[in-house]
Amino acid sequence: MLLYTTVGTNDLEAAGRFYDAVLPCLGYRRQKEAPGEIGYAADDDVRCRFWVVEPFNREPATFGNGVTIALVAPNRAAVDAFHAAALAAKGTDEGAPGLRPFHANFYAAFIRDLDGNKLAVVCEKAE
Repeated sequence: MLLYTTVGTNDLEAAGRFYDAVLPCLGYRRQKEAPGEIGYAADDDVRCRFWVVEPFNREPATFGNGVTIALVAPNRAAVDAFHAAALAAKGTDEGAPGLRPFHANFYAAFIRDLDGNKLAVVCEKAE
């Protein structure tokens, strides 16, 4: 459904360090870098699916109230690893890894990055 998503940042270097630490837990790594933006993708993907950007309008980056970007994790261990890596990289805990009431196998963790963007990491496989 989605081609790619972006999160805004006011410090691209710090945001890059944060996402370099957490996205490999899900099989993504920094693939592209240009002035004002960093793109992440799996090695076998044809395009970057997750971008960290300085806003194009040159206004300060802000996070959206009510916005959460949910990323797929291959297993529950990856959810746990992402959450731990995010906290170690100075992200903010918004919900520790665990089962959620959405359905029997909805295992997720929630964090905020250094700019306040909210991310969920979800595994829906039975384990």
